[in-house]
Amino acid sequence: MRRYLAARFMGVMGNNIIAVALGWQMYELTASGWYLGLVGLVQFVPALLLTVPAGLLVDSVDRRVVFSISLALQGAASVMLAWGSHAGWAGPGAILLVCVLIGVARSLQLPAQQALIPALVAASGLPQALAINASVNKLAMVSGPALGGFLYAGGAALVYGVCAVAFLVSAVLAMLISAPIAARKRESLTWNAMFAGIGFIRDNPVILGAMSLDMFATLLGGGMPLLPMFAKDILHTGAWGLGLLRAAPAIGGLLITAVMTRWPLKHKIGRRMYGAVVAYGLISIGFAFCTSLWAALLVLALLGAADVVSTVLRHSVVQIETDDDLRGRVGAVHATSIVASNQLGQFRAGVMAEWLGPVGALMAGGMATILVAAWWTRLFPDLLHRDRLFRSTIPVHIGAK
Repeated sequence: MRRYLAARFMGVMGNNIIAVALGWQMYELTASGWYLGLVGLVQFVPALLLTVPAGLLVDSVDRRVVFSISLALQGAASVMLAWGSHAGWAGPGAILLVCVLIGVARSLQLPAQQALIPALVAASGLPQALAINASVNKLAMVSGPALGGFLYAGGAALVYGVCAVAFLVSAVLAMLISAPIAARKRESLTWNAMFAGIGFIRDNPVILGAMSLDMFATLLGGGMPLLPMFAKDILHTGAWGLGLLRAAPAIGGLLITAVMTRWPLKHKIGRRMYGAVVAYGLISIGFAFCTSLWAALLVLALLGAADVVSTVLRHSVVQIETDDDLRGRVGAVHATSIVASNQLGQFRAGVMAEWLGPVGALMAGGMATILVAAWWTRLFPDLLHRDRLFRSTIPVHIGAK
């Protein structure tokens, strides 16, 4: 588990360093919310197209290898961006082309890393392991943006170079993970095998509700992609300030995961998940009114805390309810929903910012998140009334390692 957490930390840190650099560099080159949105859109398209084959691949081969390759591909993308920034040819078009490669790599990374966790811990310890994983994730999301923002003073090439090192170290660590290799049969390329994950989710209203709640709430309400605009035009700070803004939600998330690790949530799981999403929408609206950096950092920390509660509960439900032979395919669909909410949401936020300005776009997004949560209570009452993570029909000791 330690090697997995180390690989995850370095990989997520790389993800966040590159996110800061891409956002700031693109906004410096174009001063356009539209182009900020395109950075997300071009990463979403390959993830959508590769959902089915990526899931089948993760369920058919060693998941450590897939995880490692995905990180190595992102390291290669970082090298290209560093070279282009140093040589002067990294314009908006070139950056968007490299973002396509990043999208391909992420379509493999997310389902592989999600499917690895249950092989490292007993099923009964999965919620706590996911909370620890979230803590490591948030720690990387604190250090990555802050480091990327401060390094940007030395130029984009330096930031991308450091990012490449982080990804390559993570790729090596991923191959060194000590995980039992389950005797999974190599799936044939039949229609049923390829789409088994989608069918499983469709037939499980709790999983479908949890995934779709997060996807639509973040897709319609996420405001993180607009932080370069807030940093430069409203808060009047530089790349270092953008790094702090991107790190602030992770600080709040890190604090709440420490609490959840010590005192895991055991009851009223569904209501707490919905409550966290409503809180996310309300806090997003509050952030729209921030005019000072310190107030913005505080509000974003609260936003991160609400997001982590929803995230840990959602991942726990999905992992507990899913059979191991389907974890890759279910994980691929889950990963696509995450990418859709983040990357396609980035495109949505950029377009709305062009029409309404960053403040108007953030307020509209926050209200949309609250409306989604209210509507989903009617669409998925089974999720709303879910009391415990483990149902009596789910054995908690199967898969102990």
